[in-house]
Amino acid sequence: MTEPSTTQAVQEVIAALKDKPGALLPILHGIQDALGYISADNVPVIAKALNLSRAEVHGVISFYHYFRDTPPGKHAIHLCRAESCQSMGSAKLEAHVKNKLGLDFHETTKDGQFSLEPVYCLGNCACSPAMQIGQDIYGRVSACAFDDIINELGKSA
Repeated sequence: MTEPSTTQAVQEVIAALKDKPGALLPILHGIQDALGYISADNVPVIAKALNLSRAEVHGVISFYHYFRDTPPGKHAIHLCRAESCQSMGSAKLEAHVKNKLGLDFHETTKDGQFSLEPVYCLGNCACSPAMQIGQDIYGRVSACAFDDIINELGKSA
């Protein structure tokens, strides 16, 4: 069941954006920005407001990697998977991160602290491999550097 504050936030985003051309993507971004994810409970609401089928709305949510349908962790980790980062060892870093946190892309740790998301360029190519956690972008990230960053974030939890 959707919380009343969540329903209100969704309705506000829809009301503000539904008359724009191609409103679906701006609405989905607005809801995710407001709530951190797009709940399955919101799909029929969005579909009705835009005169779309639920399948159309769900199809867009599931097509774009950016959109989440589950709540994110307290700290969202975005690992760059673009060519520059790949050439500088991001696959090894990715394996380390997944092993360290015990999760895969689009998942959240059981304690709700960390989510792992792929991203396809952070614009930090000169300092590959790169990752972003919250608003902070990190460059030349090694397995040891990742562990240090995660340990610091864990202390602030």
